[in-house]
Amino acid sequence: MERVFPLWKSLIVFVFCLLSLNHFSLGQQKFTLNGYVKDEANGEALIGATVLVKELGTGTATNVYGFYSITLGPGVYTLEYSYLGFDVESRSVSVESNQRLDIELTAGGTELQEVVITAEAEDENVTSVDMSTNKLDVKTIQKIPAFLGEVDVLRSIQLLPGVSSVGEGSSGFNVRGGSVGQNLVLLDDAPVYNSSHLFGFFSVFNPDAVKDIKLIKGGMPANYGGRLSSILDVRMKEGNSKDLEVSGGVGTVFSRLAVQGPIKKDKASFLVAGRRSYVDILARPFIDDATLYFYDLTTKVNYDLNDKNKLFLSGYFGRDVFRFDEEQGFDWGSITGTLRWNHLFNDRLFSNFAFFVSTYDYGFSFGENDLDKFDWSSRILTYTFKPSFNYFINNNNELLIGGEAILYDFKPAEAQGVSDGVVTDISLDEKYSLETAIYVANTQKLSSRTTLKYGLRLSGFQFMGPGNIYEYRPVEPGRRQELVEESTFQADQWEVVESYYNLEPRFSIRQQVGKGSVKASYTRTSQYIHLVSNTSASTPIDLWTPSSNNIEPQISDQFGIGYFKNFGKGNAIEASVEAYYRDNKNQVEFVKGADLFLNEFLEGDLISGDGRAYGLEFSVKKNSGKLNGWVSYTLGRSELQVEGINRGEWYPTRFDQTHNLKIFGSYNLSARTSFSGNFTYISGAPVTAPTSRFTQQGLVVPFDFYDSRNDFRVPATHRLDLSLTIQMKREKRGKERKNKDELVISLYNVYGRRNPFSIFFSQADGTPMPGAPVETQASRFSIVGAPVPSISYNFKF
Repeated sequence: MERVFPLWKSLIVFVFCLLSLNHFSLGQQKFTLNGYVKDEANGEALIGATVLVKELGTGTATNVYGFYSITLGPGVYTLEYSYLGFDVESRSVSVESNQRLDIELTAGGTELQEVVITAEAEDENVTSVDMSTNKLDVKTIQKIPAFLGEVDVLRSIQLLPGVSSVGEGSSGFNVRGGSVGQNLVLLDDAPVYNSSHLFGFFSVFNPDAVKDIKLIKGGMPANYGGRLSSILDVRMKEGNSKDLEVSGGVGTVFSRLAVQGPIKKDKASFLVAGRRSYVDILARPFIDDATLYFYDLTTKVNYDLNDKNKLFLSGYFGRDVFRFDEEQGFDWGSITGTLRWNHLFNDRLFSNFAFFVSTYDYGFSFGENDLDKFDWSSRILTYTFKPSFNYFINNNNELLIGGEAILYDFKPAEAQGVSDGVVTDISLDEKYSLETAIYVANTQKLSSRTTLKYGLRLSGFQFMGPGNIYEYRPVEPGRRQELVEESTFQADQWEVVESYYNLEPRFSIRQQVGKGSVKASYTRTSQYIHLVSNTSASTPIDLWTPSSNNIEPQISDQFGIGYFKNFGKGNAIEASVEAYYRDNKNQVEFVKGADLFLNEFLEGDLISGDGRAYGLEFSVKKNSGKLNGWVSYTLGRSELQVEGINRGEWYPTRFDQTHNLKIFGSYNLSARTSFSGNFTYISGAPVTAPTSRFTQQGLVVPFDFYDSRNDFRVPATHRLDLSLTIQMKREKRGKERKNKDELVISLYNVYGRRNPFSIFFSQADGTPMPGAPVETQASRFSIVGAPVPSISYNFKF
């Protein structure tokens, strides 16, 4: 048996080596200008703000904390600070020594009459080395028509190329043919293991608390890891450090309220945002016992200790409750907490130390009383420490170094059955594991036309005791594996049962070609924990399980190439086309007849194989004028090949959707009124359907004669949504009102399309006549099958 955490020592040595860079910053011939760029109105850090040195025609952008650093020779320079929607700030700076220069930008004098997908500099999509990356700001999301009129992050990103879901009422989202469990969802760095409320209709992210949303589908930077398909990085607001601010809304399904303001002006601030649905309250006169509701609370506090140190503390608490009566029902929820410390070692070395805790749990109960009942709960709990360091070598090189250590505690089932007062405990053992990583990356500008980003991530994983350790051997391909040995691991909790290590190289390049640019990327990623589900749509009770001596980590190699170009007046129209290919190893599948719940021998029902996903993504986006929006189309395939399944041939995954068309547009009817609409068309998802049947005593028994998997597709999904936003008058009796409010009228599923959530097969009602064949039928089950109108009122003061 192997003992503890080999990467810990490497991580500690790595950190000390990095800290020694502090000494190299002394005695430089050039000088460093650094600082923070913030919003003048509320003190919020501006992520991705541009800092341009006009005399040199070069510059940089602020990081996720609004920090920038530029190295310059002695002289006088004109610096331009800009951010979309804000006035440009110019400063003449005489550089004779290292300087700190914090800047506050003022929002534009007139409100932007446009919707944008990113808050970035003009031509950022062409000049940046990043590809397969999309950003959304809250202003964009607020204009997108939403279900029951409620602004939602997850439904908004599903309008982006390569992003979809398997149907209405499904939790999470799918990226480039990957599963929900292959997306790493982060809220202020903390992982969120279930990102949906009410079975996928709403996300856990309160828009009143969200500042920045970034989705990475490929070309993944080395500081991210742990998932194969994508990273959704959601950053919370820091809280208004200038004035007290209250915002919220009253809608058809739930209401929300957010309060933020200074604790100490320009030094410390807070944010508290809460939501609560009230479907249960509205339905109470008609339904006596059943109830369905959710609530969440998002909080944040930050404090500027001094010029070199900042502290951030944020948290999320949310829960869904679905009760049939007082004794029966189920619930699920998440809790995250993040503590971060920003420290500036010197003018070029910026650091962030983060510690966060995240847990997701669910439980359900059945039974009429305490003498006859069944209770089950399950949980995943993680503790993470993540140090990172940005070293600004010069204006052409930015070095990123860091590490990560994640301790997992899996509780598959804590279950009790009570029959006639006799209690039977059928709980399963907890599982423990440790994931560690260290990484180094550099962004290098070779010239104004060529930029490289390259890095290396070394990840490791240890599956640890105590607990029952099982070993299996294959009996027949595609069938349940045979248990050959059982042993109880009696060593202490930190001894290692199985270890895995993987090198994960990352590389991206941008080459300007004419007025456009060609970009290419390669990414290798490893995923050590797995979301086990045998349903087409992810559900709140899907099970997370670690890699072990029986389950190997998933490995992915993704290649991408694309062409990006802007055109039109002021380069207002962005166009891009990207091709991608992802080769996956050790994809987890389940045997026929697998038992995934309360199964002590679950790993014997899981098998692995190869996967591949490939496709083309097209996007055209207009950012200015009265009419603006985007069109995206994805042509893609996602397939698996597992020995013993589908006769060993390639077959489509449950998330394979060949055609994915999204259209969004917004038109400003006047200064206070805008009209928006979006249309989606997605190919039907694959399902496994019976191919044959036999009849026994008048009952039809369906079966799959050809042993196929996902050989049938449900009908395509398409839908049109519309919304009208009316801003209330900004003046009263000739004076400007302090508060801002608006009315949003929405119509979801305008033409009442019955999009299929699933197709099920059944025997026709009635008893057939003697000698007549028994009739069967296929039925379509739809979550939303009619137009859904809604109205909501939003306010801010």
